[in-house]
Amino acid sequence: MASPRPAPSRRQVLCGLAAASLAALASGARAQGGAEAAAWPQRPVRVIVPFPGGSTPDIAARAVAQHFQQVFGQPFVPDNRAGGGGTIGTDAIAKATDGHTIGVSIGGPASTARILNPALPYDPATDLAPVSLLTRLPFVLVVHPSVPARSVAELVAHAKAHPGALNYGSVGAGTLGHLLMAELAARHGLEMTHVPYRSVPQAVTELVAGRIQAMFAASGAVLGQVREGTVRGLAVSSDTRFAAVPDLPTLREAGEPVEGAYGWIGLFAPPGTPPERVARLAAEAGAALAAPQTRRALEAAGFEVVGSDPLALRMLVAAEIGRWGPLIRRLGIRPES
Repeated sequence: MASPRPAPSRRQVLCGLAAASLAALASGARAQGGAEAAAWPQRPVRVIVPFPGGSTPDIAARAVAQHFQQVFGQPFVPDNRAGGGGTIGTDAIAKATDGHTIGVSIGGPASTARILNPALPYDPATDLAPVSLLTRLPFVLVVHPSVPARSVAELVAHAKAHPGALNYGSVGAGTLGHLLMAELAARHGLEMTHVPYRSVPQAVTELVAGRIQAMFAASGAVLGQVREGTVRGLAVSSDTRFAAVPDLPTLREAGEPVEGAYGWIGLFAPPGTPPERVARLAAEAGAALAAPQTRRALEAAGFEVVGSDPLALRMLVAAEIGRWGPLIRRLGIRPES
């Protein structure tokens, strides 16, 4: 008798619902938009990117902007507003009032940033209009080869036996890589030192050099080093095994009672954007992501191309706040940590 299939996770359900709705959204939004679609935009549209040119959010934004320019008949101009870990540009999206601004953001600035920093000048839960999830990618738990661990359980045992001896990296307090490791350490009572860096390449370079011993890194940033053997992969953060490294177990398979976690990029509009415009943008974002050249560019950057309707992205933001907010509060994590 076949064993029962495991129940899908909340995130799998959200992404499944989103994928199922895209075809209907693409056709329905064009009809629903009516006069609104014909009237907007009336001039060039800013596409705010809270990260530098060439970053993965920038790649995703430019791919979608190029498609929007073709179908809406006005320039969609990327505007890179880097700084503050993505919060400066995300705040610019939230504060825009010109009617001709949209933008992309990533998980932290678009979900948990206000919990991490109560003084943040915008609230992701209320001050952004979700349009579409664009891409997502799992994180990989990696260690320097000097660490005598070939599984998550062995890493936990080693850290327990050598309290305070292990340093782990991230690109800042409250980022997904930091939260995943902080969650693991809190669950097992581990004493490890967090070392924040300005960029993923810098953190990975320090790991390869052995100046830090472990980190949860975005898959696209570290798979080359895993394959070369300069770092050792122990597990992936996804719900299911990651096709790029099928031999690595998920955290749940490794014995950790956690739901899958992903880095992601979403498309947002300012609050108060007309619903029919949001629906049209979501439909056209889905069409952009379906284009072979766009898919190839994003997959080459290590991303899974997803797409969604606005509701699915809103639910994802709420799920991220619900999952990571209690951990941030319980551990007292702050941007300077």
